[in-house]
Amino acid sequence: MNNAPCIAIVDDDKSCRMALGSLVRSLGYKPCLYSSAEDFLASTDIHNTDCLISDVQMPGMDGLELQRKLAEAGRRIPIIFITAFPKETVRTQAMRAGAVCFLAKPYNAQTIIDCIERIVSEH
Repeated sequence: MNNAPCIAIVDDDKSCRMALGSLVRSLGYKPCLYSSAEDFLASTDIHNTDCLISDVQMPGMDGLELQRKLAEAGRRIPIIFITAFPKETVRTQAMRAGAVCFLAKPYNAQTIIDCIERIVSEH
């Protein structure tokens, strides 16, 4: 499992974070869980993350700002955004900035699995 792709999950909602972590683990990947964008940016996992699943709306730094900070730092991590507030303007902004998927909660598990598998196979 040490060589398994690292899927970072950034979500302030613990139940959502844990559920995604279980899903990622069931696919044979290594889930790296963070309750905030700031915690993820400060972690060493930032250097070996194959895919990032991030909530859009979080206290402090939101998902779009996290995406911007990663781009500014030259980190090209494929991002899957999830949100309970799927606004078209936010989706457009995220996708233009390079997000791979933008999913509304509650999302279909197979949809997020398909996004993860596509990213890992291309990575």
